[in-house]
Amino acid sequence: MKEFALKYGCNPNQTPARIFMEGGEDLPVEILNGRPGYINFLDALNAWQLVRELKESTKKPCATSFKHVSPTSAAVGNPLSDALKRACFVEDIEGLNDSPLACAYARARGTDRMSSFGDFIALSDECDETTAKIISREVSDGIIAPAYSEAALNILKQKRKGGYNIIKIDPDYVPAAIEHKQVFGVTFEQGRNNSKITEELLQNPVTKNKTLPKEHAENLLIALITLKYTQSNSVCFAADGQAIGVGAGQQSRIHCTRLAAQKADLWHLRQNEKVLDLSFLDSVGRPDKNNLIDLYLSDEADDLLREGEWQKFFKRKPEPFTKEEKEEYLSKIKGVSLGSDAFFPFADNIERAAKSGVSYVAEPGGSVRDDLVIEAADKYNMAMFFTGLRLFHH
Repeated sequence: MKEFALKYGCNPNQTPARIFMEGGEDLPVEILNGRPGYINFLDALNAWQLVRELKESTKKPCATSFKHVSPTSAAVGNPLSDALKRACFVEDIEGLNDSPLACAYARARGTDRMSSFGDFIALSDECDETTAKIISREVSDGIIAPAYSEAALNILKQKRKGGYNIIKIDPDYVPAAIEHKQVFGVTFEQGRNNSKITEELLQNPVTKNKTLPKEHAENLLIALITLKYTQSNSVCFAADGQAIGVGAGQQSRIHCTRLAAQKADLWHLRQNEKVLDLSFLDSVGRPDKNNLIDLYLSDEADDLLREGEWQKFFKRKPEPFTKEEKEEYLSKIKGVSLGSDAFFPFADNIERAAKSGVSYVAEPGGSVRDDLVIEAADKYNMAMFFTGLRLFHH
C-alpha cells in the first residue's frame, strides 16, 4: 500500500486528505480493520515511536494511551497489586499478571482515565487475548501494534460495531534521518530526533543526594521517553513503572508542573480505600464512574454528596474525603520521579514537585538559575540529574 485515503484532515472541511510516502515506497503500516483518520495516524505513529523506544530502553513490554498527539500515560509491564487492579478497573480480568503487555496497558489506561477516554493505543509487542479483553470494554478509537494474535484480532474487530481502527506496523521500519513538514505552505526540514534515552543520561548528579536506585532510574527513563513524544512544554511524573501525571502543551513550565502534579496526586488518591470502596449503582457505566470519582476528589464534592443527588449514583452515601484527609494521605507519598523536557527556570517547580512526593528529578540543566533550582532540590533531599538533552516536541 503506497497511500491511504483519509475521510478528511484535522477537521471535516479539510479535504482531500491522505497519507503516503514521498519517495513512492510502500507505507510501513497495514490497516487490518476500520478506517483511521488524520488525527488517528498522528496519534498512532507518535505512540508507536514511544513504546518502541521504551521497550528498547527498559527491555520490558510497554503500552501507551494517546489523545490529541500526546500521551495520557505510558507504562511498562510490571504486575499490578490488588489495589491497583481495582483503581484501574481491571480486578475482574483473569490472568492479568500473567500478561506483562496487558499489565502495561491496564496501567497506561488506568492512570488518567478521563483523558484516556477515546484514546489511541500503542503496544510494543504482539497484542494478546488478555490485552484485547481490556481494550474491548473501553471507549477507544484504535490501536497500533507490530502483530496481533488471532484471538486478540477477533475480539478487537467486534468493537465499535465492527469499525474499530486496527493498524499493524512493520517493527523493522526505520524512517529517513531527515524529516519534513509544512506550515502555511512553508516546508520545514530537520534531522529526526534520534537521541537515545538510556541510563547514561543519568550519570550527572548535581545535588548532594546522588543515590538513584535501579527502579527509580527506570521511572526517570519512562518520564523522559514519555516527554520525548509529548507536545511541549511538558513535565512528567512517574512511579512504579508508569507515567502517573503528564502536563503537556503549556506555555509556562510551572503550569506544566502544576498540571502534572495535580494528575499524579489524583492517581495516588484514586488508590485510597475511600475511593476504592465507592459503592456505585449497577446502572453506572465505566465512563460515568471516572467522572464521578473525579468529582468526588475535587473541591466540588459537596455537590455530589448532597441529599437527593448521591442516590442517583451510589448504593450508599460515600463518606466525605476532606481536604485535610487528602493532604495527610498525599504527605506520605515519597519516591516519585520527575522529568522535564527543558530546564526548570525557577525553583518554584521543585517546590511544587516536593508537595507531590518527588524524590528524583531529571532535566537538561542550563538555566541561569540552575544554582537556585539545585538549592531547592537539596532542601528536600532530592537526587537531581542534569541530562544535557532537551526534548521539545512539536
